[in-house]
Amino acid sequence: MSRLKKILIALVVIIVVVAALGWWLTRGDPAELSLEETTGTDPVLAAPDEQTIPTVKVAKPIGWGEDGAPAAAEGLAVSRFAEGLDHPRVIYTMPNGDVLVTLTNAPPREISGGWLTNFVAGILFSEAGAGGPSPNKLVLLRDADGDGVAEERHLLRDDLNSPSGLAWADGKLYVADHNALLSFPYEEGATTLSGEPEKLADLPPAGNHWMRNVLLSEDGESIYIAVGSASNIAENGLELEEGRAAIHEVNLETGFARVFGSGMRNPNGLAWNPWSGELWTTVNERDMLGSDLVPDYLTDVPIGAHYGWPWFYFGDIVDERVKGAYGINPSYVRTPRYAMGAHVAALGLVFSQEGSRMGEGFSNGAFVARHGSWNRKPAAGYDVVYVEFDERGNPVGKPKQVLDSFLTGTGETHGRPTWLAWDQTGSLLVSDDTAGIIWRVMAPGAEGSAAIERIKGDRLPPQIELKGDPSRAFENPPPGISMPGM
Repeated sequence: MSRLKKILIALVVIIVVVAALGWWLTRGDPAELSLEETTGTDPVLAAPDEQTIPTVKVAKPIGWGEDGAPAAAEGLAVSRFAEGLDHPRVIYTMPNGDVLVTLTNAPPREISGGWLTNFVAGILFSEAGAGGPSPNKLVLLRDADGDGVAEERHLLRDDLNSPSGLAWADGKLYVADHNALLSFPYEEGATTLSGEPEKLADLPPAGNHWMRNVLLSEDGESIYIAVGSASNIAENGLELEEGRAAIHEVNLETGFARVFGSGMRNPNGLAWNPWSGELWTTVNERDMLGSDLVPDYLTDVPIGAHYGWPWFYFGDIVDERVKGAYGINPSYVRTPRYAMGAHVAALGLVFSQEGSRMGEGFSNGAFVARHGSWNRKPAAGYDVVYVEFDERGNPVGKPKQVLDSFLTGTGETHGRPTWLAWDQTGSLLVSDDTAGIIWRVMAPGAEGSAAIERIKGDRLPPQIELKGDPSRAFENPPPGISMPGM
């Protein structure tokens, strides 16, 4: 065969592959429900539309330019706290006001599904602004004069391994790489972080979901670690999912570790509910059941809770694609408390707190960064929303936009909101990983909000013997007994 003929054959193959890829990227079934219908305490759950080839709608990030900014809700103002950062994701505010940021991206990894899936995933990650190597850095931002702009920037470490979660207490900084939980000696105010870290725990590495968020218990004795699944629905076997799709608890004094909650495909944001003291999280649900399924969610995580992944979703709804015996009795599967919308990629989570300056309409609930969909038509998320909570610490109503959609309306997006934290002034910080910006949101002139009062009450008396349905004991508690969440 002549060299020219080989070149022509190669060109034809490339054209066919590109054409097939173009067809794949433009196909897919559009949503029949509005995004709002798939949110709230009672979302509409569509009939599953099982897909061999997923719907794809990737919004390419184009940045904000020199002066651009997302639109804020009425009464709120948004400004740039810091910019020119290399893929900032997790942000954490120290007690003295310094803001720590992980500059990070996914580690080298194999995506569940084979070489073709990995090839296509690489294209999608690149298109969505997440295809580059991880910077693997931890930086400190300091707004010493309190004007809302970080005038100091210090590199603390540049040898981490796709770091994400951060926490600090009693002179120790905890950093979650994708494959290990580390501890560094660190005094607040220091602009260096030297020395070798102590490895506190190995973590299941990489996988389809590589971020590992952490949260310290309120007494500082334990740390909680969110670990996402290695796949969509355990399609390569449950052996690969050992220790994944779960939130782990590690006692920092004894090292004792246990699974605290499980059956969550990809838990991310972690926060303590200020009314009840319960652990809450944001979870990204499964794909390839259509543009209207399955809603990502915001929920509490009682110890031992199981949210059904991979066998069930949103309670005991069976995912027929998962073969074999159920790994949990469907009667024991917990239903999520609040739907954030299908495919919105809910990530960062904070609750209103004492001193937060978001104004009266945003002072009694949770804030969630919705990173944005890649497999819904039309695209959804790409915003920051507020979920109101009632006086008993329960979510109510529909999500309310804090920062409007980052989408341009022409198939592109300016950026992707990722993580949330409060700064020393009570303003909300929002990391925008693809634009390299940290936004600052607050209500000009607003006073700091009051602290949310913790709900207290007597405990239910212990049950000596089982009589009838034990769940009925929670429906009508004895007089004088208050139940958080009821």
